[in-house]
Amino acid sequence: MLRFMLQRIFVAIAVAVTVSVASFMLLHLSGDLAAAIAGPEATSAQVEAIRVQYGLNQPMLAQFTAWAWKALHFDFGNSFYFRESVVDLLASRMPITLFLGVVALAVALFVAIPLGVLAAVKRDTWIDRLALSVSVLGQAMPSFWFGLTLIMIFSVNLRWLPVSGNTTWKHFVLPAVALGYYAMPAVMRLTRNGMLEVLASDYVRTARAKGLPPRKILIRHALRNAVITVIALAAVQFGFMLGGSIVIEAVFSLQGLGQLAWESIARNDFPVVQAIVLVLAMIYIALTLAADLLNAFLDPRLRQ
Repeated sequence: MLRFMLQRIFVAIAVAVTVSVASFMLLHLSGDLAAAIAGPEATSAQVEAIRVQYGLNQPMLAQFTAWAWKALHFDFGNSFYFRESVVDLLASRMPITLFLGVVALAVALFVAIPLGVLAAVKRDTWIDRLALSVSVLGQAMPSFWFGLTLIMIFSVNLRWLPVSGNTTWKHFVLPAVALGYYAMPAVMRLTRNGMLEVLASDYVRTARAKGLPPRKILIRHALRNAVITVIALAAVQFGFMLGGSIVIEAVFSLQGLGQLAWESIARNDFPVVQAIVLVLAMIYIALTLAADLLNAFLDPRLRQ
């Protein structure tokens, strides 16, 4: 187990370094940052002054080394637009995005796992086909369009829930449903496939031959083993949700990291964009690592 943990940690560190380099290079290769910061009306002398002020006249390797060293100490500099520390901006917006992600993941699991189990038990029936149709529709439907549809139905027409904001729990209902529906199809299909595989195994047939109640076989023996693969997928989907919250937060005007990323991209606030990309990537890597270690702990066969 220790060797497996060290291998996974080494891979996670390698991916983190690669993501750091990629996020830094993508922004710097997208154009002249000094000209973007100065604005279209700036003179060449002003652009050059900004280039010197922010160290953009240094070699690329020197710029990356300085940025990475500061990032290791949680120093991402100051925002060009908001005129405050990037860390303070992230700290004020992060709880909203994390809360939205947790609620959306709970919605996805609460719906997808029972639906996947039911589809496996009722294989090749109308229930199975309905579940697969819901899964296909969830993958084909853009999340922003689904969010706007929810707003039209439950906010504009029925007036049950607010359109935007984040002051009460009601403001998170529609965004969580829209974001959770994005992750539900993959979880449902994986649960269904895992249940079909487990229900056809020898130990389940033995349990049936012994006369155990069907509910006990389904929950205690089949679902317990089929859900192992769902754990890893749930962690991955949570990471996707944090990244995908940019669209949902923009639709529902939630003041989280997603909305901050949207505002920063529109205003060429590069320090904030870099920090958000790096933080979300590190969270995704940490979740994937935790899922791998948890799966290896639950299933010793995965350690080989």
